[in-house]
Amino acid sequence: MKEDNTKVMSDEYEMKDEYDFSSGVRGRFHNPKKKSTTIRLDDDLILFFKKRAGEQKIGYQTLVNAALREFVKQHAVD
Repeated sequence: MKEDNTKVMSDEYEMKDEYDFSSGVRGRFHNPKKKSTTIRLDDDLILFFKKRAGEQKIGYQTLVNAALREFVKQHAVD
């Protein structure tokens, strides 16, 4: 039986002790999909979304985003 020569030695993929990032550009490929903003919500709305988020085990901001997306979808003008 022939030996499989396509296997690569794992030594070729080991981390170096040091890397030179002196010519690197911070954030060059970073494109955040979310924007940070401040919004004031009534207490009852925050409690509603936090309670629902706790039941569904997801973040309450995720639920707020979903509710706003649904609102926009229903009220979008084609």
